[in-house]
Amino acid sequence: MLARLERIATLERQHAPPVALIAEVRTLLDEADAWASAEREAPDSVLEALMRCRELLENESRTLLA
Repeated sequence: MLARLERIATLERQHAPPVALIAEVRTLLDEADAWASAEREAPDSVLEALMRCRELLENESRTLLA
């Protein structure tokens, strides 16, 4: 996940198009979901944060791609 965050930061510095950033963020969220699922006792706060991030991403995606 840290490598993915670095890639997102690099894309931002390169002024990549929003579609590229959104794709990377979606992949990051998928990786975070997989990590949280693999943890036997992932805190509820982690799961809630992932859910909020997904909701924000979906709302932002609709705005950017409209």
